[in-house]
Amino acid sequence: MTDRKSELAANLAHVEERIASACAAAGRKREEVTLIVVTKTYPASDVRILSELGVCHVAENRDQDAAPKAEACVDLPLSWHFVGQLQTNKVRSVTSYADVVQSVDRAKLVTSLSTAAVRAERELGCLVQVALDAETGGRGERGGVARDGVEELAALIAASPGLRLDGLMTVAPLAGPYAGRQQAAFEQLMEISSRLRAAHPAANMVSAGMSADLEDAVAAGATHVRVGTAVLGVRPRLG
Repeated sequence: MTDRKSELAANLAHVEERIASACAAAGRKREEVTLIVVTKTYPASDVRILSELGVCHVAENRDQDAAPKAEACVDLPLSWHFVGQLQTNKVRSVTSYADVVQSVDRAKLVTSLSTAAVRAERELGCLVQVALDAETGGRGERGGVARDGVEELAALIAASPGLRLDGLMTVAPLAGPYAGRQQAAFEQLMEISSRLRAAHPAANMVSAGMSADLEDAVAAGATHVRVGTAVLGVRPRLG
């Protein structure tokens, strides 16, 4: 086993222990929570090692990094998640490799994703990104739609050809009433999810929590956690 593979294996084992402990503390089954490893800034060789170690879900936030990496790993049994703010001019590329776009936050993006998915003859999973720091009718500092806009955007996704409404995503806000209160933020997301599932029962995915706060997300009821640094190490600075 190479040094890098040993390092990643040890990190994955530690993250697995954290998720399992959080599930036990919350009275949840371990299989209720899916780990997504965020591989941004790391090479395709790391993605290949992660696949060898049993990782099934990876995430990227920049198309210029993700597209060549996904192409280099096309032979691997992976689900690719796009989690960054997405500009419409990158949609066609992202749709070529992503299985799920977690950062859908405006109608124009839904229209572009639908057009690209139909053209590519693919079904693309979509999550509405909820901004818990956004004012009514606004958007968050790190993307996302305000709570009052979730229902309308979700309905648009559900009605759009080539798209599948899978659920909701959030990033713990740095400002507003939930700043520094990650579990409260994630519990609020679960309340929004409960209302969404009343109209769209299959939209039961809730993506929340990262390396620093995955326990809070699991306690609140998240179905997916997005972990980067705790698995791959401190990220190189982007030039």
